[in-house]
Amino acid sequence: MKIWSITKQISVGFLSTLAIFVLTLIFSLPLGLLIAAGRMSKFAPLRWIVKLYISVVRGTPLMLQLLVVFFGPHFILGINTPPGYRFYAVIIGFTLNYAAYFAEIYRSGIQAVNKGQYEACTVLGYSRMQQFFKIVFPQMVKNIIPSVTNEVITLVKDTSLAFALSYTEMFTLAKQVAAAEATIIPLFVAGVFYYIFNFIVAFIMEKIEKKMNYFR
Repeated sequence: MKIWSITKQISVGFLSTLAIFVLTLIFSLPLGLLIAAGRMSKFAPLRWIVKLYISVVRGTPLMLQLLVVFFGPHFILGINTPPGYRFYAVIIGFTLNYAAYFAEIYRSGIQAVNKGQYEACTVLGYSRMQQFFKIVFPQMVKNIIPSVTNEVITLVKDTSLAFALSYTEMFTLAKQVAAAEATIIPLFVAGVFYYIFNFIVAFIMEKIEKKMNYFR
């Protein structure tokens, strides 16, 4: 009964964890595509700025980035953030972080497309937009599914870092219950939640990957 009671308490935080996961993907996936475009731009200043951004994001801890996003507006810009900013800071921090990783994945997927495809588009008179969305983009998606799957699975586990901003998601709630009950069981229960969540995500991504393997 005690485990069931603990599970019920922790399950409340699962909705917050799910919200972080879903919103991060919604914002970071398209943002990553824009960053990838900047990374491959022929305009050198833009390319180097984007490259620096990616380097900083990949070279510093996500927890530090969350703290900068949360405290930065007040201590750097002198802006008083509203009470509800804590949640927004979590989403902004996660989005900026994962967009950088997705951008590099997109870039590798685009560069993996055979050069002959571009030449064929030129012969057929396709515009650059038509070339990208009709020819390059579908092949890029097919190429990057395994790498995107790894990042998505990592995101499930990284949602626990929201505790750095004292945002109450599943892992934070598990620690609070563990402290109140003086037992480590809530942490194991949270681990089971994360595993099941990851199992479902991996299953869905595997189905998508198999569907994209239309040449096999």
